[in-house]
Amino acid sequence: MSIPVTILRGLLLSFLMLAAFLAAPPAHAAPKAALVMDMRNGKVLYARRADQRLHPASLTKMMTLYLTFEAVRDGRLRLNQKLRVSRHAARQPASKLYLKSGQRVTVRSLIRATALKSANDAAMVLAEGIGGSQRGFARLMTRKAKHLGMRNTAFRNPHGLTSSGHYSTARDMAILGRHLFFDYPEYYNIFKRKTDYAAGKRVWNTNRLLRSYPGADGIKTGYTRAAGYNLVASARRGRKQILAVQFGASSSADRSRRVTKLLDIGFSRAKSKARKVRPQVRRATSKGKPPGWSPLPRRKPGAPDTRIAALGKILVPQAAASVPQPGSSRYSAPTIADLPIPRGGPQTAGTKDVPSGTRDAPISPIPRPKPQARIAQSSTNWTAEVGPYSTEEHALADLVGISNKPFVGRVKPSFRVSQSIGRVGKQIYKLRMTGLSQGNAHQICGELLQRALICRVVATPR
Repeated sequence: MSIPVTILRGLLLSFLMLAAFLAAPPAHAAPKAALVMDMRNGKVLYARRADQRLHPASLTKMMTLYLTFEAVRDGRLRLNQKLRVSRHAARQPASKLYLKSGQRVTVRSLIRATALKSANDAAMVLAEGIGGSQRGFARLMTRKAKHLGMRNTAFRNPHGLTSSGHYSTARDMAILGRHLFFDYPEYYNIFKRKTDYAAGKRVWNTNRLLRSYPGADGIKTGYTRAAGYNLVASARRGRKQILAVQFGASSSADRSRRVTKLLDIGFSRAKSKARKVRPQVRRATSKGKPPGWSPLPRRKPGAPDTRIAALGKILVPQAAASVPQPGSSRYSAPTIADLPIPRGGPQTAGTKDVPSGTRDAPISPIPRPKPQARIAQSSTNWTAEVGPYSTEEHALADLVGISNKPFVGRVKPSFRVSQSIGRVGKQIYKLRMTGLSQGNAHQICGELLQRALICRVVATPR
């Protein structure tokens, strides 16, 4: 019995297509890169395409967590502070914690979910809480990367999902991992936890190397189809501490196998004794800062304070005449009426709870007025107080950002920076908007609270 020619042709064509499919490389194959570094001094022990710009995937979250730790250290966030989950954050794709829009989650839980489960929605909540928006936080991430010495890195989001212009290198991720180790040792242990709880849910660490490699103590995995399976891993044996980075592995098992070899290379090549050298953070410059920003001069102990005067000159030269000269007892900035309205001011996050011991009597809680509500224009002996801040630089930087807000510009307050001793005996600073009516102060604080800034209304002492 003969087989029809059409059937034979169909079988032959199917065979050829199957052969071509099996011979072709996997569609998800990603470029590979690797680097091994001595964590103690930053010496590179092995590198392969370490400076090739690639997709970092969820290794990006290391920078999200770095900025979060920085915000907690500076008092702009508290670990027990609750951040609101936006609709945008709740809609992030998996891996996620499945947070609901409008839900309020503590910073502590968001850190755990981001570090262990690599939850994209948790990372976005942190980003919006610190930077005000995804775009604003991405600018902060890229700027911080430059300060840390990451020369070939740019960020577009806080979680690492594939996006145009979002890239990094194996070398830069090693630099970031080393900064996390040295700059925030009090938080670094979270990366080696195999499991923990976040927002009432148990989360597991995605880093399987913690269970298979002796001495492994962190730090972060990553995967997208474009990036492949990435990992920044750290391990300690005796006096040696090795950091290994792998980009582009073909599977989770392949990633663990490759990083195991990299760590073995590191331990074999690293010296038993090595002096610890802390990584350096570059000094901030005006490049990449919001319009009108400039580093403020440092003040010598006992010298007259001219920092507010310097800020006035930075914002607008003609405002310098309205600023008190050195030696003046009045400590204030030019009023909003004298300041230009910059565009795209910085978005910053909330600060610590207002410490006790102040003479001003707080008035709280105050519901947020409706945007259309009429603002009272009565007596102007009320103050909207923002803070506290751990440094005067942070207070003055927020002055620039807050002055950009339309709801502040309409009422034209005067700005003052006050300083006092906080609960733990440390110097704290507050940004005070004075000369307001009670309604104006309520309106300003209501708006700032919605932007995760701590603000309270107080009666100005007469």
